[in-house]
Amino acid sequence: MIVLIKLLLAHIIGDFFLQPKKWVKEKEQKKLKSDKLYLHVLIHVVLTGIFLWDISLWPIVVTIGITHLIIDATKLLIQKKKTKRLFFFIDQLLHIIVIFLCYYLYTESLFNLNDIVTENSLLLLVCLLFLTVPVSIIMKIIFAKWNIEKLTKDNQSLEDAGKYIGILERILVFIFIIFNHWEAVGFLITAKSVFRFGDLKKSKHRKLTEYILIGTLISFGIAIITGIIYTYIITHV
Repeated sequence: MIVLIKLLLAHIIGDFFLQPKKWVKEKEQKKLKSDKLYLHVLIHVVLTGIFLWDISLWPIVVTIGITHLIIDATKLLIQKKKTKRLFFFIDQLLHIIVIFLCYYLYTESLFNLNDIVTENSLLLLVCLLFLTVPVSIIMKIIFAKWNIEKLTKDNQSLEDAGKYIGILERILVFIFIIFNHWEAVGFLITAKSVFRFGDLKKSKHRKLTEYILIGTLISFGIAIITGIIYTYIITHV
């Protein structure tokens, strides 16, 4: 496991701490002609070699260096301005996959799927997925009886910001519940109330106030119930 941690640490340092923004911009402009691309890959190779410090693991260093160059070069060639954000996450995912593959292929560590795919882990995945898009759809259906767009048409906000905030808060509440930190749930409710107070006071709109209050209570309530059910199942079933 220590080898895997070292590989992840080398990647984080190389990709986020030792790659200035001007290097990124130059790579995007010059693409494969940019010397910063090859310098960036060389930094990863050097970091990986230093962190491993084991000549027997040289195949890992070589593999990561070659694959890093291929992944980064491909991204530079095919990404567009509109897909830049998407390709960033794809790029990072591919690098992480390569690191895990190198760890399991070039070390004596054995990958046992049964150790990961357990009843508890599958139940946890079900709960987390349920608290994202499905609950957002459920809440949208609940509020369908009211004309929410009319209430919020004059309020400027980021596109889909409310949906993402709801998903994050439900996941956080769920995590707090399963780790038995109920006080953190209260802190989260208080923090959200403080941020929302200015909006409600400014709007002076009773209907909007009721909409936000109902939405918050439903969102938190579903997350709390999901956390309680998950905790009960893994402890009693």
